[in-house]
Amino acid sequence: MASTSLSRNTWGTATNDKIFTMSVWVKRSGLGYQQIVNSYDGSTGNDNQLKFQSTDAIELTVSTGTEYFLKTNRLFRDTSAWYHIVFAFDSTQATDSNRYKLYINGTQETSFSSVSYPPQNTTYQFFRNSNANNIGSQWGASGGFFNGQMAHFHFIDGTAYDADTFGETDSTTGIWKPKTAPSVTYGTNGFFLKFENSGAFGTDSSGNSNTFTVNGTMTQTIDTPSNVFATMNPLDNYYNSSTFTNGNNTVQTGTSQYTYNTSTLGVSSGKWYCEIEYDATTSADNALIGITSEFSTASTEELGDNSNDWGYYATGEYRNNNSWSSYGNTYTVGDIIGIALDLDNNKLYFSKNGTWQNSGDPTSGATGTGAISITDPASTNIGSYFIAICHFDASSNGTYKTNFGNGYFGTTAVSSAQNPDDGIGIFEYDVPTGYRALCTKSINAEEYD
Repeated sequence: MASTSLSRNTWGTATNDKIFTMSVWVKRSGLGYQQIVNSYDGSTGNDNQLKFQSTDAIELTVSTGTEYFLKTNRLFRDTSAWYHIVFAFDSTQATDSNRYKLYINGTQETSFSSVSYPPQNTTYQFFRNSNANNIGSQWGASGGFFNGQMAHFHFIDGTAYDADTFGETDSTTGIWKPKTAPSVTYGTNGFFLKFENSGAFGTDSSGNSNTFTVNGTMTQTIDTPSNVFATMNPLDNYYNSSTFTNGNNTVQTGTSQYTYNTSTLGVSSGKWYCEIEYDATTSADNALIGITSEFSTASTEELGDNSNDWGYYATGEYRNNNSWSSYGNTYTVGDIIGIALDLDNNKLYFSKNGTWQNSGDPTSGATGTGAISITDPASTNIGSYFIAICHFDASSNGTYKTNFGNGYFGTTAVSSAQNPDDGIGIFEYDVPTGYRALCTKSINAEEYD
């Protein structure tokens, strides 16, 4: 949501001002202080918050003149996964520890760095009265923006539900997943934000018409808690100093560093496809786009320096094991490079604007027509291949927009909307037969095929 948020400041009389439940799925794109929910009463100064602290712990504050709060010991720094957060508040409970219940991915949190339970029958201020109620920022959209994605936000007025009301464990994968239509009673001020209408993200689907106003411009994604698409990995940035935006799908490389950034998901078998737009450069064309099964160990270690990484260079050559080989056409800013990674046959193909280079045929199997032959992932240091981006110059930088199947380059939707055979993912150009988008549902399908 970055610099966007949702707001609604007018509410009815609460069904029960001592009991509520919040349930929301979030996927972080960056770390540090970020607001998930903020309800602020300007007349009293009471500030009620659900947020990630600067340390990446989760903090919940209920303020009624005195602040009652909990702060987790656990830190939440995984930018590749969805977190399901459920907070149940019931101040009518006689036992103080029963008045707050926080669940993460179906498990109740019981270890807190600090906690202050409210007195019995304390009233709450979330989504009540004329408070400034924001989802994704501080009150008044004045900062603390949530940097990432949200899905299925439920607010229940008058009932305290457990996490298993809203989620369940997948019987095949063992992964916690959402219930798309939980059986709940929303109460007067309750709402359900599905974020499914790209033209009206604040639409309430609970039946209460408690719709929110959208502040800023939001971009819809098909990345969901049930199917997580790869992005570029901001945690693998120690030597790079790259900047990540648009849900970590846009990368601007560092100016004085020229090592590579990698994707969040890696693969060791199957056939995979993605697209990367070379979006901008501050100097000459020094783009290297490809794959790696090596960890970068220095800011001056470019893609293709190692024996187990390959990069298609803007000059039309490819680089591997610190050497160059003639390959295909040159490319420049505005061109879209497709990657077809065949790990059933250990072959690699690149396309430029939909045309496979070196007369390549990604469907040629073991024959590998026009392919670059790569090391079997089982024989590499990591055991899996990751998509990688590098700007091979120590005095300039480049900007790259990735599409792992979400259907966008930055905030611009693809124009032709091509799908893989399994229908999962949206791309600009035809996806070769048998290839899949790099996402958890397709990886699971590959594993269980």
